[in-house]
Amino acid sequence: MNVVWDIKKAAANIWNHGIEFSHAATVLDDPMALTIEDARHGEQRFVTVGSDLMGRILVVVYAYSGEEAIRLISARKATPKERRIYEQKG
Repeated sequence: MNVVWDIKKAAANIWNHGIEFSHAATVLDDPMALTIEDARHGEQRFVTVGSDLMGRILVVVYAYSGEEAIRLISARKATPKERRIYEQKG
């Protein structure tokens, strides 16, 4: 499945969180990643905690864009609590 993102949102994410979406996208390939649905928004979103290719534990928010793509919304480093949950589940 293709992973896509808005260029302006990607730039804002680097500014706000220091995480590039190209790195964040690799979290979705982590077989140990944990994903929950986030129903607080007007669209179906998902939150995944997992490891990127650099070994960082990240929280990635995304939505499906049609049947062929995942649209990244945000990415940030996991909090200590989120990191513990990920490490205990893995």
